[in-house]
Amino acid sequence: MSELALVFDGVSYAYEEAPREAVSDISLSISSGEWIGVTGPTNAGKSTLCLLAMGLAPHFFGGRLKGSVLAFGRDSRTVPVIERSSEVGLLFQNPFTQISGARERVDDEVAFGPECHGLSRPEVDMRVEEAMRQVGITHLASRHPLDLSGGQLQRLALAALLAMQPKLLLLDEPTSQLDPAGTAAIFEVLAGLHARGVTIVMVEHRLETLCELCPRIVAMVAGRVLADGPPDDVFNHAAVQDRVGLPVFTRLARDADLPGPWPVRLADSTAAFESPIA
Repeated sequence: MSELALVFDGVSYAYEEAPREAVSDISLSISSGEWIGVTGPTNAGKSTLCLLAMGLAPHFFGGRLKGSVLAFGRDSRTVPVIERSSEVGLLFQNPFTQISGARERVDDEVAFGPECHGLSRPEVDMRVEEAMRQVGITHLASRHPLDLSGGQLQRLALAALLAMQPKLLLLDEPTSQLDPAGTAAIFEVLAGLHARGVTIVMVEHRLETLCELCPRIVAMVAGRVLADGPPDDVFNHAAVQDRVGLPVFTRLARDADLPGPWPVRLADSTAAFESPIA
């Protein structure tokens, strides 16, 4: 049986002084090596799910946590965030909030995490070189982090996480600052990491992207899990269609009055629209 990378067991959480819970009664088990897509409308609780998995909620944000969040078998309440960061990495939607502000070169920023964990100089240098190469920012090594564009800053934030060699990556809209070419490059990096066994939990609003990349989708609404399963099942779920939305291919098939279940990917859609040859 595969090791469980992340377990939410009856989790409800409210931020400090918030009148209501941001997530309620969440129970999810994610095995090592899975690539999970998380989607839903605004205020669905997607980002909170990532903060809980990282331990920032409640360690940094305070608030009221019920139930338990376990990463690789260890409860978030008992593991400091600095310790968890050796196994789990979280990429925020806004990369500016993730830069330390203590380093004046891109390569030094990427080195910040491994150095804080006391790794040897040769090990730090090796990790920095590999992480920058993976995300395509080697040529920016001597630049000041605050001189970078939004897309470059997003790549830097991801490189800093990869230098920690996490077993679990939590990605909150990881390509929100990137152009199409940069987006494709990052997803190629993620596919390579996943192939090497890294577990990925990715919040993404582009449903077509989720259906292409993620074998499992978690759809959230108002802090609760509405559906959890393969993309074909999730996006053929009536409540998901009404409250979360549809991939464009699914919507076209529905509007064309094709019989269900409707396709969720381009290849499936092409097949669905093909006319049989007499």
